[in-house]
Amino acid sequence: MSTDNEDPVIGEDAAPRRRPGPHAPMPSGLAPAAMTATAQTQPREDDPRTRAAKRAQELREHWGGDNIPEGEDKFAIDLRVIPDGWSYEWKMHTVLNKEDPSYQVQIARAGWEAVPAYRHPEMMPDNYKGMTIDRDGQRLMERPAEITASAVARENRKAREQVGQKEAQLSGAQAGHFERNNKGDSLVKIKKSYEPMKIPTE
Repeated sequence: MSTDNEDPVIGEDAAPRRRPGPHAPMPSGLAPAAMTATAQTQPREDDPRTRAAKRAQELREHWGGDNIPEGEDKFAIDLRVIPDGWSYEWKMHTVLNKEDPSYQVQIARAGWEAVPAYRHPEMMPDNYKGMTIDRDGQRLMERPAEITASAVARENRKAREQVGQKEAQLSGAQAGHFERNNKGDSLVKIKKSYEPMKIPTE
């Protein structure tokens, strides 16, 4: 006979201890018989290949063929829909659903205006009531193509000037303490290369 002060029996002679409750909780309100009945009433799935073929047919009918939309550029613009003499660009409209008034003033001063939604209903959902074409915080804007061409030419000119300034700094660098002789030529040589850009066919 053991008392509360005696050490518990450990080893093969120890009696197995039982947990006060079931080892795993049973689903509330479901006895084993009820669980079996529920499993028997669940619909049986079709063969995986048959189910996959059926779903593939549904998707092809929805897309009108194999025109899978995955990987498409959501901001791509069909150049054929741009009116003659105009240029389109997406401009930031909101960041985290908040507008930036200073930026709106900046692009307005640069001549950008919102493209009206009624001109391109195919670019917005059915029954769209908005006045502008917005997508993920961007708004489709327009301005005369000649103004855009002038702006692009100005940016290209600035870029060439910056490159020219850097070349002049490198070519006019003073000789170091341990000058090497390069037969009178500058030790700095700058190479330029040009590669053609691929033009999308679509």
